Amino acid sequence: MYVPAFSMKQRITMMANKYELIATNPDGSDGQVLAFAQQKRMAFKEQVTFYSDDSKSQAVFSFRARKAIDLGSGYDVFDANGQPIGWFKKEFGKSLLRSSWLLSSGHLHASGTERNPTVAIVRRVWEFVPFVGEIPLPFIFHFDFTEAQTGRPVLSVERKISVRDRYRVSVQDPRLDFRVAAAMTVALDALQSR
Repeated sequence: MYVPAFSMKQRITMMANKYELIATNPDGSDGQVLAFAQQKRMAFKEQVTFYSDDSKSQAVFSFRARKAIDLGSGYDVFDANGQPIGWFKKEFGKSLLRSSWLLSSGHLHASGTERNPTVAIVRRVWEFVPFVGEIPLPFIFHFDFTEAQTGRPVLSVERKISVRDRYRVSVQDPRLDFRVAAAMTVALDALQSR
């Protein structure tokens, strides 16, 4: 399933982060809701399920951590029947200065990094300053994913300035399954600081 552009809006509640994935029309306006996701906070093993709408009556895909403790082990993306359709993984060594991720969907393998190295460094310094780091700042960060072998653009995720988190997503490679792109986008918001 290929979706060339979509946006993600986050709703924060006491017990869960909720995400709404919305198709982007050719004129740039919001289109139909593609999926609704919910991430439980304080979960022992990270898992996010995507539903057809916010009634959560029909699960359409999901992702979950391979291991409960090892954050570097990766996350698998599954279709509605529980069959694997892709995976992603944070590259912790490369992420010391600039967050980096690996992404795979079928025969497509890509790597992604934060677009702006200055914002990446300022964000990390902010987290280490005593007391100041406790004040949440909505750092605007963008990620660009490119195919591992050719360097061609695959996926771009841009966080926009708004009261609640909102991301614009462009999928440049039609081989990237929407479900894997959506899972990666939610992960960038939910798992980035881990």
